[in-house]
Order: sequence, then C-alpha cells, then structure tokens
Amino acid sequence: MRYSKVLTASAALAVGALALSGCSGSGGESGDGPVTLTVWQNSTTGDGMQYWEDAAAAFMAENPDVTVEVQSIQNEDMDGKLQTALNAGDAPDVFMARGGGKLADVVDAGQVMDLTGKISPEAEAAMASSLSAFTIDGKVFGMPLAVLPEGIFYSENLFEEAGVEPAGTIDELVEVNDTLKAAGITPIAVGAKDAWPAAHWYYNFALRECSQEAMEQAAQTRSFDDECWLRAGEDLAEFIATEPFNDGFLTTPAQQGAGSSAGLLANRQAAMELMGAWNPGVIASLTPDEQPLPDLGWFPFPEIEGGDGTPGAMMGGADGYSCWVNAPEECVDFLNFLATKDQQEAYAEAFQTLPASNEAQGVVTTPALQSVLEAYSEAPYVVLWLDTLYGQNVGNALNVAVVDLLAGNGSPEAIVQAVNDAAARG
Repeated sequence: MRYSKVLTASAALAVGALALSGCSGSGGESGDGPVTLTVWQNSTTGDGMQYWEDAAAAFMAENPDVTVEVQSIQNEDMDGKLQTALNAGDAPDVFMARGGGKLADVVDAGQVMDLTGKISPEAEAAMASSLSAFTIDGKVFGMPLAVLPEGIFYSENLFEEAGVEPAGTIDELVEVNDTLKAAGITPIAVGAKDAWPAAHWYYNFALRECSQEAMEQAAQTRSFDDECWLRAGEDLAEFIATEPFNDGFLTTPAQQGAGSSAGLLANRQAAMELMGAWNPGVIASLTPDEQPLPDLGWFPFPEIEGGDGTPGAMMGGADGYSCWVNAPEECVDFLNFLATKDQQEAYAEAFQTLPASNEAQGVVTTPALQSVLEAYSEAPYVVLWLDTLYGQNVGNALNVAVVDLLAGNGSPEAIVQAVNDAAARG
C-alpha cells in the first residue's frame, strides 16, 4: 500500500488552495568550526523522547562537528511557544510543522527555510507525495515524518463485554453508545480542555456533510459559506444531546496522564476516542505497564446518511519538521537523515504511528494501525485538520466555537459566524 493517492488529494485541499506568495530566506550559513542545532519536538516521555535522543546521537556520530540539542515541548504548548520564538527572532533551528495554513502563514512571514533542491534524492523518492503536504507555491518547506489519518480507536474488550460492534453510521454509533452506557461503560472519551480534540468531532461531521467541492471552496476563502457547515454543527448538537462523552469532558486533557481522554481508553475507563494515527503510542505510554493496549481496535468515522461527503473520505494530516530561516545549513542534513529508511522505521516504532516514507511502511504491525493504513489507502481523499488548514487565527476561532457548543454556551450558527468573522479579520 502506498500513500500517494491520498496525500496528493490532501495537499490539493490543504496547501494548493492556501498557497501564499511570501518571502523566504536562503538559510543561515555555517561558520568555521562546530555547529549547534536546536530541535523542538513534542514528545516528553517514553519511547518517543528516546527516539529523538537516539537520532541526535546517531547523527552526531556521523557529523562530529555538529551538536544536536533536543528540547521537549508539550504538544498543546508547541504552536504558541513556537510562534512567540519566531516573532522574537530566536526560534529553534529545527521545529515541528504540520503543513496547511499554519505553515503557509510562517512561510509568508519569511520565518522558515526554503528546502527546494536541498532534499536528498533518496528522501524525495521515499517520501513521494508526502512532501506535497509541506509544499507551498511549488517550494518545499518541511520534511514529513508521519502520516496521521483519523478515526475512532476503541477497546475490543469493552465492546465484547457490551456485545457491540464498530458503527458504520452515526445512527449506529448512537445505538452503540446507548448499549455501552446500559452496561455501565463510558462510551467516548474527549479531552475538551485542550479544545482541538473536541473540535475534531465537528471536523468529521463536516467531512461527512460537506462535498469535496465545498471543502475546497472553504480552503480557498477560509470561510464557511456552504450550508453544509451549519448542518455539521446541527448534527454535532444532536449527537451531544445523546450524552456520549465522559463525565467532566470539558475539563479533561487529551494526552497528559491517566485521567486524560487517551488515559481513559488506555485504562479501559472509556470505550472509544476519536484521534489520529499517533494515538496508539500515546495510549501505550498511559497503560499501567506502559505497554501497547493489546485489545486496541480502530474504525473509520461513521457515515451520515444523506450527507454530501464522499463515503470513505478521511480527516488526516502529516507531522513533519522544518528549518528556521536562519538555521545553519546542517539543518537540512539533519532532516535528510531523519528521512532515511532506518530512521523512519525507528520513528514509526517509537511513536507507534504510520511513517511518511513508503519504504518504511512494512514496519507497521499494530493491528489498529494496519486498519488505519488499509482505510487510508482506499480513501477517495483526505482533508487536513481544519484548524491546520485555515491557519492559527481562523483555526483557533473554530476550535473555541466548537467547545462553546459542547459547553452549552454556543450554537451551530455561532460556529459558522466565528469562522467567517475570523476570516474577515484576516
């Protein structure tokens, strides 16, 4: 199975329609003598953090004049801290990037290095169209390391205990939730304290209600003009009324500790969680023995009968890394190193996720991730996370409006209005 068909569609929605004509520097020049590269990455514990330490050590062994300093930044803090550092002109040399409007905004501000012509031939071949998720106006500004389709992860043991099966439609999901609750099992964990996990429920309802054309139009305008966006909010409001989420979900974090939404699934305190393909690794770090959850399963976000979205379409994204515009040229060498087959296999194993490299996909053996990969390879198109697609300002307004709806302080109309107002402000 290859990623090219789906990521090309993702790039068309996430990057092509949002491409900004901005300036970019040529990159900092290395001086004579030793060079230090600072790296900001979002793994703070376990195998993920160990991967970065090992990768840095391996690169330094091959490049004795380079020192790689890896710093761990909590995922939910990354965007804000990075923007502050970029604006202050004191950014890390290597930083996490997710493509879409967020990356386009940084490119437009001239804060990221143009990697066009600097990616090694081996990396270009291995990453294939994964690189397109980090391509803006025909220029490359990042190296993908993982592809991250989204769906519902679940405990097969809890499903078996309640006598339910994965749902194919939203109506079926409501029935599954009711049966789980009757069995004394919390159906779905949501970490709404961090906003984006709750907002992803709206994203996926929109994916089912909106046609690909409506998605493309919104990507161009960063505004919600089609009525499908309102229908998505109405669907979400009806779904919330069935009380599918864990008690206290509005104050539950997503990935920090056993009480987080991922922790609830990891400890079988909830049956399901809507998340991307990084979730098996997060869940494994939160089980009592810090080992993979043996009964972890996965199924696609259910369809909506009568929705305009193409059946099988998915939400997704790509995690990658970019170089600060003033980083030394050794930054490019480091990114090319991370794209090698050995490093991609090590990355996928450490994070229990899907590697961006086609050459490394054979390392995926986790049953849940194999299910993700199968659905991903067959998806007609993949739409980038909406907060990433629209950039930080519009994306944040969208996420806050969705949480307001879940908290009973908003409405479907308010979601549409919040996005359109933020888009109008530029």
